[in-house]
Order: sequence, then C-alpha cells, then structure tokens
Amino acid sequence: MKTTLLSWGRYPHFPQTPHGVPWRSELPERFTRLRTLHKTTLAFGNGRSYGDSCLAASDQVLSMRRLDRFIAVDWERGLLQAEAGVTLAEILSLCVPHGWFLRVTPGTRFATLGGAIANDVHGKNHHRKGTFGCHVERFGLLRSGEGALVCSAQEHPELYAATIGGLGLTGIIEWAEIRLERIRSSRIDQVTQRFGSLAEFFALSEELDRVHEFSVAWIDCVAKGAATGRGVYMAGDFATRGGLQVETSRVLSVPVVPPVSLVNRLSLRVFNEAYWRKAPERRTLKPGGYAPFFYPLDGILHWNRIYGRRGFQQYQCVIPWDDAEAVMSALLQAIAVTGAGSFLAVLKRFGDAVSPGLLSFPRPGVTLALDFPNQRGLEEGLFRRLDAIVREANGRLFPAKDAHMSPADFRQGYPEWERLEALRDPALQSRFWRRVTR
Repeated sequence: MKTTLLSWGRYPHFPQTPHGVPWRSELPERFTRLRTLHKTTLAFGNGRSYGDSCLAASDQVLSMRRLDRFIAVDWERGLLQAEAGVTLAEILSLCVPHGWFLRVTPGTRFATLGGAIANDVHGKNHHRKGTFGCHVERFGLLRSGEGALVCSAQEHPELYAATIGGLGLTGIIEWAEIRLERIRSSRIDQVTQRFGSLAEFFALSEELDRVHEFSVAWIDCVAKGAATGRGVYMAGDFATRGGLQVETSRVLSVPVVPPVSLVNRLSLRVFNEAYWRKAPERRTLKPGGYAPFFYPLDGILHWNRIYGRRGFQQYQCVIPWDDAEAVMSALLQAIAVTGAGSFLAVLKRFGDAVSPGLLSFPRPGVTLALDFPNQRGLEEGLFRRLDAIVREANGRLFPAKDAHMSPADFRQGYPEWERLEALRDPALQSRFWRRVTR
C-alpha cells in the first residue's frame, strides 16, 4: 500500500506522496527529478503544520525527516548545527544534559528544525526572546536555479529574511545553525492562577509577563456573559536547581480515527468547567518538568485523530495590543454563541521583538489560538464572522495553522508577500500559497 502524508489537521484532504531523501548528497538529484516530473514540489518535515501550507500543489513532496543528523556543536558558545529533518525533541535529547535548551520552542517538540524556520514558530516567551528565527545564525538553502547557498544576515540577506517564515517556498533548507540557551536545570518553576474574566487576564499579563520568562493562558472558549474569557494563567522560569534530565514521560496514543469528532458541545462544556475549577484560585508556585509545561499535548500520540475523519481547523490570530481586550471579547463572544471550539484554547501576549523573517506572524499584541472540529458551514459561518472582526482590528492569521484565509485578508495582513513571491523558487509551490495569492 502506497504511503501518503497529510497535514496535522487532516484538512484539506490532499494526500501527499513522499519522496524520501536519505542523504544530503542525494538532495539535488531528488529535487531535480521531482521538478522534471511534476514541475513543482515542497519540502515536508514531520507534518505538524495544521492547514495546507505544508501541502505541495503537485501533491508530491520531498520527505526530509530522514535528514536527521547533527553536524557540529559548540558547547562553549551554545551553537548547534544540524540537518533540517532533526526534530526539536532530538535536539533537546542532545543538549539538555549539557545544560542547554532551545531559546524558543513551539507547543510541540515533534516539529523539525527546517519546519521551525520555515514557519518562524513562536513560544511562551515571545515577550522576552521573539521568534525562533531571531536565533538562527545561518542555514543551507538549495535552489533550483542556483544550487546550494549559505544564507545569513550577512550572506544572501534577502533570501535569509524571506526563508525565515517563508513557508518553504524560497528553497529547500538542508541544514541550519542555531543559538541555544544556557540552563542550570531542566525543571520549570511554574506559577498558576485561575481568573474569572478577560479583564483579569489582561491585568495578570500586564503584571506577570514582566517578571517571568514564559507565560500563557488557557481560555474557556464556551464561557459567556461576565465569565467571557475566564481561564487559567500559567507562567514559569527555568529552576536554578533540580538537575538536567531529558524527559521521557509516559505516552498515551489515540489508536484509530473515530467516524465523528469526540469534541462536541457536551464534552467541551464538561471538560472546560472541570479544568477551570481544578485550577487554584490563588497564585500558586509549583516545580515541574519542562515537557508538561511546554508540550502538554505531546504526551498523547496522534491526538489529532480525536476530531474524526473530517479533521479539524485551527484558528489563530494576533490583534494589536491597543484594541486587544475589546477585540478578544468580541471574538470569544462569537465563539461562545456557537458552543464550538476546543479543550485547548490559548491566549498569550506577543512582545516587541522584531523577527528577521519577511512574513513572520507575531506582532506586538495578543494572540488567540483554538481548534474547531471541521464541519459543514464552519468557514461560511463562524470563521467569516471571526475574520471580519480580525480584519477590522488590523489583525492577521497564522499561515502555518490556516486552511481558509481569503486572498484579500492575506494580502492585508502580509503586505510584504510580493517580495517573497519575487524570491520564491519556481520549483516550489504549496496549496496555501496558490490559494492566497491567485
């Protein structure tokens, strides 16, 4: 049976045929062959992009996962060089025992190094460290017309900027060199406090984001009225004591894809009520491991299957800080009316750090992210209302999580898109890029 790949949201349903690359030396020949046979292709990492940004327009992808070797590491300066298919989990397994950690990490450690650069991922410390791309020293980029190039802020700076957050369209990232963060312990001192309204979240964020390296809030997306935006605020810092252990926590798995989504109005209401009430009313400090703090869903393999055969869509937007409270209230009210959403709805603050990436998603403000079971009328109904609110507030959506954004909204949110199009490798085309630029 032929193996095919899907995006993490399993929507839109365009199975991708993978063409493996076992060695970097074979990458130019494989790239040329796919270009000759199918005109365009796309690099595919570990399939953690949610929408169609990781899906080739030709449905033929270069599978990069086997390019998973470390090339060099400098433990004195905290510089690591590795092939693009290495996962963040594999980087941590090597670096944590030596007292180093990723400077920025997204909500999954199963993304690849190349994917983290191509999507310029962000984490719980954007207000302190910016995006992943802020800590990329240089990378190797294979382009169909120019061969292998080394890109940095000094070498081929236009391609360096376009590739960070460039959705894999400027060339094939072969390897990358990143800066790491020194840590004294891999344990996290976590502060937790529940809050009863959106206004309380903004007050907590204003107070505690200044104090802690990491911060994020879980939001009850079905709460209404005065409780709109209630949730649990979580902040943390690396502990100064506690050892340097690589965490290999027990992993559960969703073995099959159910015929319908297990996330529905009833299950959502019950879970959210229980989760909110379980959180402490008063501010509580508790030490814990880095895995449950940074990667709460990584402990459940194939958790995307719980949304059933139709898959799910994530909606992630960023709203400028000045209007954020009123706009977030409008978004959450619109969501609560439908009773839709997910168990894991995230609200957090972005800082002022400017990414080197041309199309980087974060901007100063507040970002909201939550998943929706994919069902008939979602895009024409709720998403259309949410899009109008975001558009009016001069916000934008995250391409790595998107499967519905209109060309007009994309162009308004990313006015530099034409500069990326001018630098796009003509042998690389995604279903996302074709959809939003046509």
